[in-house]
Amino acid sequence: MEMLTVAFLYVVIMNIVGVMMMGIDKSRAKRHAWRIPEKTLFLISLLGGSVGSLAGMYLFRHKTKHMKFVIGMPLILLIQIVVLTYLYFKWRVAPYG
Repeated sequence: MEMLTVAFLYVVIMNIVGVMMMGIDKSRAKRHAWRIPEKTLFLISLLGGSVGSLAGMYLFRHKTKHMKFVIGMPLILLIQIVVLTYLYFKWRVAPYG
């Protein structure tokens, strides 16, 4: 399997996990059950699930009143976009070179 395909599948899976974890944690919060640690939610975002985590926040209306999530999740996504943009322009193959 090509490296780009593997990277794409990894990011898709991490984003699915991000949405699911927000939903699971919201469900547990409503039932006053054991919760997923905030560190874990941020780690999933940092490891490539930032879009899914952010979508899960607003889809389930979870952690939307916590400033560290309202600022932190979009900030992680922004940093990931900047890093990926930098890597794209650094490693892209010149069209005629």
